[in-house]
Amino acid sequence: MSFERLEALRFTRLISRRTLGYGLLVCGLAFTSCKQSQSSSGAEARASDPKSEAKTRATEDELVIFAATSLRDVFSAMGEDFKRSRPGVELRFNFAGTQELRTQLEQGAADDVFASADQRNMDELVKAARVEAPVIFARNEPVIVVSSEAVSAIASLEDLPSAAKIVLGAPEVPIGRYTLQIFDNAAKTLGADFRTKVEAKVVSREVNVRQVLNKISLGEAQAGIVYRTDARAAQGKVSVVDIPSNLNVIAQYPIAMTSGASHPKLASDWIEFVIGPEGQAALQKAAFLPPLVQTASNTAEARASAGAGSSSQP
Repeated sequence: MSFERLEALRFTRLISRRTLGYGLLVCGLAFTSCKQSQSSSGAEARASDPKSEAKTRATEDELVIFAATSLRDVFSAMGEDFKRSRPGVELRFNFAGTQELRTQLEQGAADDVFASADQRNMDELVKAARVEAPVIFARNEPVIVVSSEAVSAIASLEDLPSAAKIVLGAPEVPIGRYTLQIFDNAAKTLGADFRTKVEAKVVSREVNVRQVLNKISLGEAQAGIVYRTDARAAQGKVSVVDIPSNLNVIAQYPIAMTSGASHPKLASDWIEFVIGPEGQAALQKAAFLPPLVQTASNTAEARASAGAGSSSQP
């Protein structure tokens, strides 16, 4: 091959490489521009998408409520009514034994509202500055629940020691503490050894009231003590035996906003809803007893006072 032809071939190859490189560079720039355009268009689409906006708003307006297990059914139903008049608002419930919830709050759990099945645990949280201005919104009545196999044998509190197996709430649980108080009250009329005879038949002590109810419903024990409101959830599975009023202990249910709540306005709205006419009607329909003397008006005054720096309790 002549020298001239060799040089011409080299020149042609050089031009081809440069053309290819330039073409790849142009394609790369075009691809980057296209991706940026798609990303920008996607962002604009998401910004204008009402569903996306609603999802963001729901996350921002998610009210977190810690509530005693015995409030599960009624609060869940009330929550649906509450949300209907507040589009975009979501409620996230944490139902557990009152003492479990108190521990979670003491350890810094994020929460907006706390509803307790007793005053003692709420008082401890007030002392720890974890809740503000608690108010009593309901009361509840312990009853004896009896399995279907033991109905004929247990018709009164006096008959309770005759059960083969008894399940109770643990002493640190509100229903467990109320139960022990009932036994101590009963000793005055049913004999000093009444509590001893009952506890001899106890096969387990549960950390919340629904676990007590479930074991009686399933026939794992013949009798236990739960709240009247919980007994309603097992209608047809257990029989209810009333405890004499002079021996019974009525549970007080306080509710409060937590200190540093993420959604103070929503938390206040929920508490007002619970203590207001609509909430009270729902609670009483579920067999809760109303507060003795507290009203929505003096409750609002107490909470307003607490918000101004008062540490007094209702």
